[in-house]
Amino acid sequence: MLLAFSVAPSGTPSGSAAGASDVPGASDASVHDAVAAAVKIVRESGLPNRTSSMFTEIECEWDEVFDVVKRATEAVGRFGSRVSLVIKADIRPGYSGELTAKVERLEDALDKQD
Repeated sequence: MLLAFSVAPSGTPSGSAAGASDVPGASDASVHDAVAAAVKIVRESGLPNRTSSMFTEIECEWDEVFDVVKRATEAVGRFGSRVSLVIKADIRPGYSGELTAKVERLEDALDKQD
């Protein structure tokens, strides 16, 4: 399974605005610290992954991927009172290495068009 997800906090961090000073990035409305917390969990998982400006992609079996997404979402939850999670999955049993192979096939197809 390939899974792309984007997770971001919104609202005031738990404990109201008074506790917001304890959460990095809480005062400037940026979500990069929250996203970094999520990406750290993904990278520490050891699963094949890639992060772009909009999504993080992970490849593995269903249970392993969703465990990482759950933990990453929970980490982002400390940065706000709500969490937005967007998921897109490509479920193709019997295939692995598709995190890079799909892009390689696309590049090959583009080269053939020249």
